[in-house]
Amino acid sequence: MRLKLITLIALLFSSLYLVQAQQDHLSTQKDSLSDALNEYYKLNLKVFQQNSTLEDINNIFELFTDDFTYVHPKYGGVYTREDLYNGYKRNQENGGYDGSVIDIKIENIIYGLNAITVSKRFITKEDGKVVEGEQQMALFEFKDGKIFMIKEYW
Repeated sequence: MRLKLITLIALLFSSLYLVQAQQDHLSTQKDSLSDALNEYYKLNLKVFQQNSTLEDINNIFELFTDDFTYVHPKYGGVYTREDLYNGYKRNQENGGYDGSVIDIKIENIIYGLNAITVSKRFITKEDGKVVEGEQQMALFEFKDGKIFMIKEYW
């Protein structure tokens, strides 16, 4: 009887340890994904400024996997990493990044397994006034700690 009790206590402590280890791992993963997401938006905000450089764009693309995909059904569908990179460069060369976007406000984040769904707004300066844009939703999927896919739902 005593051996059964000791075995049960040992199993209980092992289970508690495994649950805690799993929670610690999920917490670490959540922090890692959150850091990558925040860095992505920080770097984009820098690119949106009038004096941004090609190096600023390159810094964003360091966050992506080699097989990264950007999906935006409303604006043309599926873009490869190269397509998106060329779009960033073209916008920069054509003066599309003029500093009118002054912030990106993240309003809500839902964490999943190697994925984050974000509700955000672009904060712009229009005619000398600060304007909050419409709420937008995006899904980020991660692979090996890097952004594998971004799908925009706006």
